[in-house]
Amino acid sequence: MVRRLSLIAGLLGTLAPLGCSSSDDSQGLADAGARCAAPECSACADCLTQCTCSGNDFEGCRVACGLGTGSGGAGGSGGMSGSDMGGAAGSGGSGGTGNVGMAGSPGSGGGINTREMEVCERWNQDRADMNEGTWSGDLGSCIAGDVSAEGRANALKLVNLYRFLAELPPVVTDPSRDADAQQCALMIDANNDLDHSPPMSWSCYTAEGANAAGNGNLASTPGVRAVDLYMADPGNPTTMGHRRWILANSLGPIGLGSTDSDSCMWVLRGSGSAGRPWTAWPAPGPFPIGAIDASFQTVDETGWTIQSQSIDLDAAQVTISEGGTPLAIQVDTLQRGFGSRSAIRILPQGWQSTVGRTYSVVVTGTSEPIAYDVEMVACP
Repeated sequence: MVRRLSLIAGLLGTLAPLGCSSSDDSQGLADAGARCAAPECSACADCLTQCTCSGNDFEGCRVACGLGTGSGGAGGSGGMSGSDMGGAAGSGGSGGTGNVGMAGSPGSGGGINTREMEVCERWNQDRADMNEGTWSGDLGSCIAGDVSAEGRANALKLVNLYRFLAELPPVVTDPSRDADAQQCALMIDANNDLDHSPPMSWSCYTAEGANAAGNGNLASTPGVRAVDLYMADPGNPTTMGHRRWILANSLGPIGLGSTDSDSCMWVLRGSGSAGRPWTAWPAPGPFPIGAIDASFQTVDETGWTIQSQSIDLDAAQVTISEGGTPLAIQVDTLQRGFGSRSAIRILPQGWQSTVGRTYSVVVTGTSEPIAYDVEMVACP
C-alpha cells in the first residue's frame, strides 16, 4: 500500500493553494447568467445526464422526464425483498422550488432506489473514458499548442459529474479561457513549479498564462486526473479551495488547459447562479464510494466539507452519526473566499466511509439548521 501511494503521489505531484483578493472574491462570486430551456430527454434515466446547457433548469428537465421536483418524499414502506440496492424510494414531494428534488430515503423492504440507480449510472458512464487526449505543444519552443478535444471533454465531464452529485448545474468551457489556461499549463510545465503569481522571469512566460494562473486551480498532473485530485484536495486543510471552487454556485464558464504532465483550470470570475444555500461533500443522498477514494488521498483523509455563500458557518457545531451512534470528528473553520464566503471541514477520527452505511449529519449554531443523510453506495 505504501509503495502504491508513493508511486501515485510521485505521478500526481502537488496542488497549488488557490488564493484571491477581495476584488477576486466579489467578482468570482457574481450571481448572474441566464437559465436555459429544458432539454429534450429520450429516457428518464438520461434526464440529468443530458442537461449540459450553461443554465441550471434541472427542475424543468426533471418535469420533462416525469421525474418530479421539489423535496423528496418519505421512504417507501418496502418492496419485494432480495435486492441489494435497498428499499423502494418514496414518491417525489409536492412542487418545491429547489433545483432538483431529492429522492426519498429507502424503505425498510427491498426494491430499487431510483436516485441510487441514477447516481451509479452517471458515475459509471462519465468515468468510462478517462483519456487525457494528446498535447500538440512543445516545451523547448514554448509552444502552448492545445489538448485534443477528447482530453478537454473528459475533464469537463468529470467536473460536471461532481457537480451533478452535489445537485449543482453543469458548466461549459469558454474558448478564450481555455486558451489562457493552455498557456498557464505550458508555463508550469516548463518551470516545473506551481505559482498563482508567476514571475515574468519564468520560461515561456505570457501575460495570458499568468492571468489564468491567478484565476485558476493548478496541478502537476494532466487535466482529467487533476479533477479527482482537486476534489480530494490534499495539502490544503485550511482552505479546501480547489474543491470549493468546483462546487461553487458561481462557477462557469471555466477554462481547461493541459500538457502531458501539468494542467490549469480557470475557475474564478464565473457568472453561474446555482443559488444553493449550502453544498456538502460528500453530498446528501446516495453517494458513490468511488468518489471517496478517487485520488491518492481519500476524502475521509482530507476532510468532508460544507460550504455556503449565505450561511455563516464559523460557529457551526456538527455531529455525524451512523445507526444512531455518534462518530468522532474534528471540525475546522476554513478560510473565506475560496468558492464560497463560508465553509467548514469535517475530519473523521478513527473511522472511514463504508458501503451500505448511512451517515447522518446535523449542523447547529447557524442561522439556518442543516441536516442531511449520506448513503454510501457501490456502483459496480
